[in-house]
Amino acid sequence: LGKQDYKKTRPMLRATRLKAEAKKTALGIKEIALVLAAILVFLLAFYAFFYLNISNEADLDLDADEN
Repeated sequence: LGKQDYKKTRPMLRATRLKAEAKKTALGIKEIALVLAAILVFLLAFYAFFYLNISNEADLDLDADEN
């Protein structure tokens, strides 16, 4: 609270303090977007790993059938 708050009444000071605390603890859009992006990247990596693993096994099966 700044020096300009000395003229405010007690309820106004408390409301200002509660508003400042709520602003500090609230999740912002940036944080939510970062978490969602991290989850998406993890899922894509997980999917790509298994896709490549399965496609390599299919290629090995085709090579064995050719001989």
